[in-house]
Amino acid sequence: MSQPISVSAIGPGSSRSAVEAIRRWRAGRGAHAETQQIAISAFAIRLVSAACLYLSQAVLARWLGSSEFGTYIYAWTWVLLIGDTAHLGLGHVAQRFIPRYREAGTPGYLLGFLRGSQLIVLASATAAALITALIAHFSGRPDSFILQLAAAAIPAFALSVLFDGVARCYNWIGLALLPAYVLRPLLLIGFVAGFHTLGNSNDAFAGMLATLVACWIAALAQMFIMNRRLAREIAPAPRTYEFGAWIGASFPTLLMWGFFILLNTTDILILQHFRSAEEVAYYYAAAKTLAIIAFASFAVSAAAGHRFAQFHAEGDARMLQDLVRQCVRWTFWGSFAATLLILALGWPLLWLFGPGFVSAYPVMFVLAAGLLVRASIGPAERLLSLSGHQNACAVIYATAFGLNVVLCFILAGPFGGVGVAAATSTAILLESVLFYFASKRLMGISPFVFQRVG
Repeated sequence: MSQPISVSAIGPGSSRSAVEAIRRWRAGRGAHAETQQIAISAFAIRLVSAACLYLSQAVLARWLGSSEFGTYIYAWTWVLLIGDTAHLGLGHVAQRFIPRYREAGTPGYLLGFLRGSQLIVLASATAAALITALIAHFSGRPDSFILQLAAAAIPAFALSVLFDGVARCYNWIGLALLPAYVLRPLLLIGFVAGFHTLGNSNDAFAGMLATLVACWIAALAQMFIMNRRLAREIAPAPRTYEFGAWIGASFPTLLMWGFFILLNTTDILILQHFRSAEEVAYYYAAAKTLAIIAFASFAVSAAAGHRFAQFHAEGDARMLQDLVRQCVRWTFWGSFAATLLILALGWPLLWLFGPGFVSAYPVMFVLAAGLLVRASIGPAERLLSLSGHQNACAVIYATAFGLNVVLCFILAGPFGGVGVAAATSTAILLESVLFYFASKRLMGISPFVFQRVG
């Protein structure tokens, strides 16, 4: 028969330890629950945005025709590549500096970062836009004017990435995602409908003009709302700027993110040099149709990124490992379900772009394989980058990017869209394997969905 346990036998030290353990357990449950709620909200917003974005692209494809749509996509891909690096990584390191300044209770540093980061990104993106426009002007390409017009969207795109990162730090997931992923495509649909009603020419120039205006309206609306919210959130204080610290921290992140963007845009840019604009359009439609697979990863990263940084800074290895395991499961199984759904509906979804686009249906299966491999390790890249291992992430992405370039040049000519899809999926496989072993070595965490716990 068991003996009753005397409270006095526990002792004050043991009692405090028990209370602390309970507090940490409840805090952990609260953190995981909040992260899960934010992830669900982010995923719901991205589902809505997927419908809006997909509809806008299908409307453009129908309106422009496959050839003009291919020209438009080529120019827009350059906006994605340059605009998503012109923010210099500040949109990502915001999730390191803002929680740090808030935790330290230093509103001057916080206000300094918020104002300084906007000025830096605006200056950097404007310079990038001018350089891009000049290069396009002197390139002699027949579509150079479309590229020049697209360059004007780069500052708006870069600012939206920064605002996204800032809003996530305050758990304003709607403000982070709705302007770029819902408002912008809805505006694009409205402008295209207006152009069509007015009888304007249905060419790549008109499509890019509509996109340019939509980008700027969405970015300015996001900036206005966010700055008003921040004014209510932060106590007034003299601004303190740490430009050196911000740039020093963002540079490795910029390298990492730059190689990631290159990895994900190389296929279209290289395919355009080997195949017709129509085939580029078909490939883009297949890749865009599969975009929903990445939404689970996006939602989990949006919700858990600052939690990774928080638990790492607090030295709470157990909480960090538990959160990573949950995030990997959410990412993979959400992606797996989305893959089955999208592949089952792939043929009619591609038909929305036009009858000729269904020829890219086999491409979807090849790309889906790579996306599922990436999902199997969850947000491993976000874990490493927010734990101070940006250099390792940059090396991994650079390695995968190099392999992708070589394989795309080899396979694009003879195999077209299927070839560059195979090249991209192979590069993603290498990337995922490297991230797994980097996380295991540097963090002591094995981020794999089928990893046995023990």
